[in-house]
Amino acid sequence: MRDQDVDPFFAALRAANPEPRAELEYSSVFELLVAVLLSAQATDAGVNKATRRLFPVANTPAGLIALGEAAIAEHIRTIGLYRTKAKNLLATCRLLLEQHGGEVPRHREALEALPGVGRKTANVVLNVAFGEPTMAVDTHIFRVANRTGLAPGRTPLAVELRLLDRVPQAYRQDAHHWLILHGRYVCQARRPRCLDCAVSRWCDSFPLVEAPPTP
Repeated sequence: MRDQDVDPFFAALRAANPEPRAELEYSSVFELLVAVLLSAQATDAGVNKATRRLFPVANTPAGLIALGEAAIAEHIRTIGLYRTKAKNLLATCRLLLEQHGGEVPRHREALEALPGVGRKTANVVLNVAFGEPTMAVDTHIFRVANRTGLAPGRTPLAVELRLLDRVPQAYRQDAHHWLILHGRYVCQARRPRCLDCAVSRWCDSFPLVEAPPTP
């Protein structure tokens, strides 16, 4: 993708979705952290299904500690790696109480020190909860960034750094939402919907699907 194409690329994504939002359900910064921690190798829909059972029972660090690891695991057993996630979540709750007064820290180093919280999770929390213009590179963003030529890279970190370098400041706050949603619903892995794509004119890989036969 040419440098001059980046601005219209994001302008088109913004025009199609002026106020993008995360699809995970939460009502506090802590609930957001829990939902993102649980989302590894799981769909947002699957996580929402689990947290609808968990959050009414316990939605604070102290509440989850009181609930206990076995009960947490039972509430989230419908998502992948639920036993490991329950263990990490409980350990994270303990650290939040011991080191941060029960509050979710707003600094990357402190977030990434929490069990089960990696760079992607930290970036989501920093962006969604605290308004930082970060790029949380998941499989969708990794695919879209490479496929379109927007920010090619061999690793999520390489793509993240390239995005931070290329995305204009005006779009940076919402860029990762636009790219995730675009990858989830349009630029899909196996069958990209190129004919329905609002940004195909700037994509290095267009078209990836054949045009329908002329009547």
